[in-house]
Amino acid sequence: MRVLYLTNIPSPYRVDFFNELGKLCDLTVLFETRYSKERDERWVSETETHYRPVFMRGIRHGVAEAICPEVIKYLSPEKFDIIVVGMYSSPTGMIAIEYMRLKKIKFILNTDGGLIKEDNGIRHKLKAHFIGAASAWLSTGDMATDYLCYYGAKREKVYKYPFTSVKRDEIISANSMSGDMKNYMKKQLGIKEEKIILTVGRFTYEEGYGKGYDSILKAAERIDPSIGIYIVGDEPTEEFIKWKDEKNLTQVHYIGFQKKNELAKFYAAADLFVLMTKMDVWGLVINEAMMYSLPVITTDQCGAGVELVRNGENGYVIPVGDYDSLAEKIAYILSDSNVTCGFGKRSYEIIFNYTLEQMADCHYKTFEKLGGDT
Repeated sequence: MRVLYLTNIPSPYRVDFFNELGKLCDLTVLFETRYSKERDERWVSETETHYRPVFMRGIRHGVAEAICPEVIKYLSPEKFDIIVVGMYSSPTGMIAIEYMRLKKIKFILNTDGGLIKEDNGIRHKLKAHFIGAASAWLSTGDMATDYLCYYGAKREKVYKYPFTSVKRDEIISANSMSGDMKNYMKKQLGIKEEKIILTVGRFTYEEGYGKGYDSILKAAERIDPSIGIYIVGDEPTEEFIKWKDEKNLTQVHYIGFQKKNELAKFYAAADLFVLMTKMDVWGLVINEAMMYSLPVITTDQCGAGVELVRNGENGYVIPVGDYDSLAEKIAYILSDSNVTCGFGKRSYEIIFNYTLEQMADCHYKTFEKLGGDT
């Protein structure tokens, strides 16, 4: 089966996914550009082995997109059995969709997630024009499916897949770490606290407010100060540096960008993962935290949280900005080792069904099912 997949950049998790999917079909991937301006260049992957990467020429647009009119020459149903558009909102994605709509070329639209927001009539019509033009849709879960259908997708033609960034052997390896290993990692990282909370994300996203770091610091003022809070990402803004100093939050630690192998050490050392995001259509860091058997607290505006976190089983989904609930849930989970371990075990059971191998297999089976009837 010959498959063409259009996306923006070769981010590591996408490259890993394409390599798995390329083992199952003859896969060509069109990239709009090579990197995102918002990401550390070390974050971008350039490894490919099981698929054909094509980097189109175009005019840089935004942080991770480009305007590539040449995309049109690749959109041929004679050359490809399945065409997937993974970036419907980029200029290149819109060019591709409009061309295929006019030429009556069937295609599948893929989304990593989506959150319904109020928009004006024109904006809604534009989204519906492009999203509704597909013949089938790939969705990460109920929230994303509702989003797609809100903008014109046919529910009976929406196919769910397990969205992730981790492989099966990575999950098995991460889960094999014992309590002794957790303590070893704490010592290796110079962590002095007996229990720590980990959160991962960029301060550049709405100057820290987008990732809810204000909620985390407010909660830090209310919980046991012996519990360490480690914020891993880019450099904190001046406001958050002053906040920590003025409130004497010595248990809060700002950690800069970490490569995958270094970040893994923080996951392995952590006792609880928190992501107080204001809006994440998914949030792959939750997948990563769960493979280390961590309880998770996140918000109701996080796709991964809604799909993967079961209230009272492996963590909690709470409203955006609700730092009182955050402090309460942190205290409950970390005050009882049986709760901490039980929630962590449940996280592992859930995430074991979200591997890159399963993600690729689900895509391929959907392609087989649709065949030429997309």
